[in-house]
Parts: sequence; structure tokens; C-alpha cells
Amino acid sequence: MFPLTSVLFPGAVLPLHVFEERYRRLVADIGGVGGKFGVVLIERGSEVGGGDTRVSVGTAAVVIATAPLGGGRLAVTARGTDRIRVERWMPDDPYPRAEVVELDEPPGLDLEARIERCVKLRRKVLALTLEMGSVTMPLDIDLPGDAITATWVLCRSSPLGPFDQQLLLEAESATARLDLVGDLLTEQVEVLEAALRHQ
Repeated sequence: MFPLTSVLFPGAVLPLHVFEERYRRLVADIGGVGGKFGVVLIERGSEVGGGDTRVSVGTAAVVIATAPLGGGRLAVTARGTDRIRVERWMPDDPYPRAEVVELDEPPGLDLEARIERCVKLRRKVLALTLEMGSVTMPLDIDLPGDAITATWVLCRSSPLGPFDQQLLLEAESATARLDLVGDLLTEQVEVLEAALRHQ
């Protein structure tokens, strides 16, 4: 397991700079490219040194590339695959380990309409952010034709913090996830519009 201070969504690419001995050993033990590990958000604590508190829902990841950086450091690129739930944490020796189960992705309802709503809200949030003088990410995104995949792309390309992203990862279905994205973005629109009125 790889506890991080960020959320990995299914389909997203994860670049890692591996320098701790325990994680170098993890990469070696899973066999490098093609190997799998789990990623979970750190609720409290830091990525380095252990002693952190971790959430129970995360994402499985598969290694797609590795490259040595010198000094025993390693660049690892992985891609998120499926959501997982930690059933039991095991001792962190020689690195974080857990027993996990894969979570199902129930089919969603009216996903296209919900996706359209979220795309419009996302664009509005970013346009308001731009009006306030900061640019965080491109206003427009290209979404794949598959609705479930598009849902995950929307999750990772919306301007949300890691704990909001974790709520999205834990949502029981794509329908619930899109409703939550819409609600979170609506809250941002309201906050940004109020801030602009008081400038």
C-alpha cells in the first residue's frame, strides 16, 4: 500500500518519486512494471516516515513505467484501476500492507444529464476563479464517450481539495458521485460569486 496526501481516481496517472527504502522494496517486491499496489489518502500525518492515519477506501494502481534517478531513488509512473476498501491493516513491516477487497461500480442513472450539469458548473467555477485573477486549470476538458470513465475524469479535473475528492471516491455509484460533484461545485460558485460582489 502507498499512503499519500492526494487521492488517486481510477484511470488517473500517478507519478511517484520513490526514495524511502521501504517503498523501493515495495516496488521491487511487486515486480516493477505490471505490478500492482493500493493507494489511500492520509487523513492525518505525512507521507514520509510512517505514523500516519489512513482512510479505508482507495484505488488499486498498476505500474506502467519505472526509471532510476540515481542515489537509489526511483521514478515510478502508475495508473489507477479499480476502487478498493481496506478490510484490515497489517503491520507496516517492511512497508504498509493491507487486506483489501475490490469495490463494485453499479450502473448509473441519467449519467449524461448529470455530466452535462457538472461540466457547466466546473466551467463556471473556473471562469469565476479566472475573474478573481487566478488560473488553476483549463476551462474546457475532453471527456471520453464512456459515461463511467467520464465521471472519473470529471472528478479529477474539478477544482476540489483532497477530502472532497475522497468523498467522491467513496460515493456508492456514478450517479451519487456526479450529484456530489455538482453539489460541491455549486457551493464553490456561490462562494466565488459572493467574494466577487465584495471586491
